[in-house]
Amino acid sequence: MDVEQVLIALGFFAFCGGLIDAAVGGGGLVQVPALIHALPGHSLATVFGTNKLAVLAGNLCSISTYVRRVRIVWKLMLPTMISSFIFAYLGALSVSLIPKRFMEYAVFIILVAMAIYTFIKKDLGRFSTDIQCGRRELLLGVFFGGLIGFYDGVFGPGSGSLLLFVFVKFFGFDFLNASASAKLVNLGTFSAALLFFIPSGNILWAVGGVVGLCNIAGSLTGAFLALRYGSGFIRVFFLILLLFLIARMGMSISG
Repeated sequence: MDVEQVLIALGFFAFCGGLIDAAVGGGGLVQVPALIHALPGHSLATVFGTNKLAVLAGNLCSISTYVRRVRIVWKLMLPTMISSFIFAYLGALSVSLIPKRFMEYAVFIILVAMAIYTFIKKDLGRFSTDIQCGRRELLLGVFFGGLIGFYDGVFGPGSGSLLLFVFVKFFGFDFLNASASAKLVNLGTFSAALLFFIPSGNILWAVGGVVGLCNIAGSLTGAFLALRYGSGFIRVFFLILLLFLIARMGMSISG
């Protein structure tokens, strides 16, 4: 393919990735393989850095859409975001020290458990409970923010979906509020990753700009669909994505 065809293909996958990411997270599993295929002469670090630039742009746009329509629990979000930011940066620094195969196995098991639990619990995330923000909840926010932030820095795929599940299961959010909150936490993890990738020169700015614009368009579409159809739609979309993630990671592990 020539350059124009490559950019058109990248734009399509970036749009799809942004749409998925804005609704339920996990868009990187669409966008990153497309970038790897389109940039065969570049290192994985450059692919990841360029991807983070694009998803940060899309994430900012979906957040701007969500915060006008969804009540954000800022008392919980702020410490969770700070924790995720710090540990995502530490994860990026530790990327060469932790075996990715171990991370793949661990996350694969977690995804299977999440899918089974969400399927069995039919009412999970359909309605928001009375959200508490006591010491326990704040500590849990810092813990899960740090844990998933570190994972995002080291490996990354599915981090948004893990966050969404955490907010629904452990904090009583509905799926819509959880999706918006996951975007805020990912804002911290993506920013931390860029603090690592930009100084090391691992970003293709022109490609990242094109992919970022398409990611923004997809993110706005995904946020619109989530707000329009609510938690029931997100729950079904979330289950479909989990099955996709499980199949994708299963093939990666078995291969």
